[in-house]
Amino acid sequence: MANYFFTGFPGFIANNLIRQLIEDQQPESIFVLVLPEMMDRAEEEINNIIDEKQISPNLIHVVPGDITKPNLDMDITYQELFINNIHYVFHLAAIYALAVPKSIAFNVNVRGTQQVNEWVKTLNHLKRYVYFSTAYVSGKRTGKILETELDCRQEFKNHYEQTKFEAEVLVDQLKVNIPTTIIRPGVVCGHSKTGETIKFDGPYFMLNLMDALKTFPIPYIGKSDAYGNFVPVDYIFESTIYLAHATKGEGKTYHLADPNPYRMREVYSMLMQEFLGKMPKWTTPLTLARLSLSLSVTRKWLRVEKESLDYSRLLAEHDCSQAVQDLKGSGISCPDFKEVVPAIVQFYREHKNHPQYQIKID
Repeated sequence: MANYFFTGFPGFIANNLIRQLIEDQQPESIFVLVLPEMMDRAEEEINNIIDEKQISPNLIHVVPGDITKPNLDMDITYQELFINNIHYVFHLAAIYALAVPKSIAFNVNVRGTQQVNEWVKTLNHLKRYVYFSTAYVSGKRTGKILETELDCRQEFKNHYEQTKFEAEVLVDQLKVNIPTTIIRPGVVCGHSKTGETIKFDGPYFMLNLMDALKTFPIPYIGKSDAYGNFVPVDYIFESTIYLAHATKGEGKTYHLADPNPYRMREVYSMLMQEFLGKMPKWTTPLTLARLSLSLSVTRKWLRVEKESLDYSRLLAEHDCSQAVQDLKGSGISCPDFKEVVPAIVQFYREHKNHPQYQIKID
């Protein structure tokens, strides 16, 4: 029996990792750090978990705090309790947005992670510190990218990537003295069975575009041999909980990516065939698409971020050999994206007009 601490609650990933944790382990207590303005929503989500999992109301505890402040801005009584009673820390709080301004991204992703790192160092009985990064700390690198690689003097496509890289560098330095596991997911998409997701980004930008243009002949966007790196959320949840508790996971970084990815044009075709029952017939130059999405009115109509185009032509392959090897024998493997497409499209079709899923496009 162990005690767990999560940042990033009530966010979608932290929320579902806790559900997976309850299924796979027997946690004694779970503590979730929550911003004061998110307390009501956090309590609501906890009640949902209690009802769904039929667990004791005393299993999950809300802790008011802020990762960007010293000691995470927690009350002194919590700090004293946690020093000798927290065994696993999952740090998920971050700004996950391609168009985020630099100052906001740095404050949360870098300064926040630095504060969490300093707090983790005070824990006397820590068994594992799990940090949620992203495969895209590789920035503009191309070719095969290994899980063991981090700082290769790469440049970045946006402030999200750069600040997540800077944060991971800080966490990576802890591996010498702190039992640490770093998780780098690819582009997280819907649940492989239900299609459920938290927001329509990544492959959903393609569906947004197709939905807006469905009465027109829809083109491919540019010519590229780039691979898509789309990973169902349930694979992320199951793998993370398993690797966080596996002895072999200590001190390692994992790409939770598709070991057999499809090219972006194939992904685009699969989504269009499933959603609209037709295939692209022509190709528009990427430069023209970028020019069009430079206009706010076009971005809002198509519900597509201009920054997403950078990923459609990135000739990078995120090698996940270490993750695949260490997951052997667990029964956990990444589903074939082709098999996930129907669930993703169905969920999108049912929720495409719900504002809570659509990202605000400026």
